[in-house]
Amino acid sequence: MAETLLGKIVIEGKIKCLTGLHIGASKENMEIGAVDSPVVRDPITRQPYIPGSSLKGKLRTLLEKIKAITPDREIGNNVKIHVCNNFESAKVCDVCRLFGSTGKREEKKEGTNFPSRILIRDAYLTNDSVDKLSEIDTGLQYTEWKFENAIDRVTSSANPRQLERVPKGAEFAFEFVYNLEDTETFEQDIENLKLAIRLLELDALGGHGSRGYGKVDVCIEKISIYDENSIKTKTPKKYVQTIDEVSQAVKEIFKNS
Repeated sequence: MAETLLGKIVIEGKIKCLTGLHIGASKENMEIGAVDSPVVRDPITRQPYIPGSSLKGKLRTLLEKIKAITPDREIGNNVKIHVCNNFESAKVCDVCRLFGSTGKREEKKEGTNFPSRILIRDAYLTNDSVDKLSEIDTGLQYTEWKFENAIDRVTSSANPRQLERVPKGAEFAFEFVYNLEDTETFEQDIENLKLAIRLLELDALGGHGSRGYGKVDVCIEKISIYDENSIKTKTPKKYVQTIDEVSQAVKEIFKNS
């Protein structure tokens, strides 16, 4: 099954770190004296970045919680998320309609997938942040050390550790692309995306949020709306600056759809 594509909505902006950010990478091949918990980096530039999978997963989880949807499918390591088992269920689900679902096989019948309507790209440091982080002297490239010490409540023994994090003030450029598939449910999708972003600002991105890490500000700077013809010409049909303006702009462009 497939939905008709009417157009695309491209949302661009910046994610600003209001506290240190830690999105962890693999600990394989760690050198002696290295941090205990490194951040994920681009293998070519060595710059830290925010994986689209981390950002999308966090937004999806927060939307599940606010909608009081029970996680019902295990995806490994005792981690569960909510996933509709078929196309029809996903289309009327606030979470799966926006973020997608993978159908589940039941009694010799294959489940039907519902592709995600939202595409969330990896977010990379802005040029300004690269310049600023290049000037700091922490002993790490673009990042800082955070020394922590866990104390055993019974024996009082200490367990010191070193975590790497992106410093407060760093900014990452993000891009979300929403596939406009109908003019009936898109308004709810956009409202749900807006809600998830606001929840993220009140929560934490990455690890160790309960200890002060990961507070971010999501600033939307430009929203480009494309119909079929403007996709061909690579020129947006309309620009808006806030997510609240999207619904009216889409209605004007696709009023005959």
